[in-house]
Amino acid sequence: MEERILIPLDGSKVGEAALEAVIRIIEKFKPDIKVEITLLQVLTSLTHYVIAGEASVQVLYTDNELAQIHKEVTDYLMNAGKELENKGARIAVRISTGNAAEEIIKAAEETDATLIAMSTHGRSGISRWALGSVAERVLRMSSRPVLVIRAKK
Repeated sequence: MEERILIPLDGSKVGEAALEAVIRIIEKFKPDIKVEITLLQVLTSLTHYVIAGEASVQVLYTDNELAQIHKEVTDYLMNAGKELENKGARIAVRISTGNAAEEIIKAAEETDATLIAMSTHGRSGISRWALGSVAERVLRMSSRPVLVIRAKK
């Protein structure tokens, strides 16, 4: 038997709250249950702003800048997965670009994930309205089980 868990990470400590929950889950699995974990980070933009005085312009990252970003994200994901790997899980990393919720759903389908485990920042009110909730959109859109962990403040 094999479990495939997708864990989207955004690079923040708050976003890593799901890692602890997944560690506790896989510790309870019998040794004959194999676990493959895909750590995903979605880059929402391939541009940045250059500001000169009061003017600003949106500029695409260069190929060298994109390569550096991908290296840093890969290193971050591999480091984030070390403890899971120490618990016996196989780790894969994935980087995609686009709308976070849509890319999470797409990655879950492509990896045939049996569970999506993700953290929520727990925003409410105006900040939730302005920033949206990726976790809520994934919950609404996913046909797969979703474990949402509210990060500690």
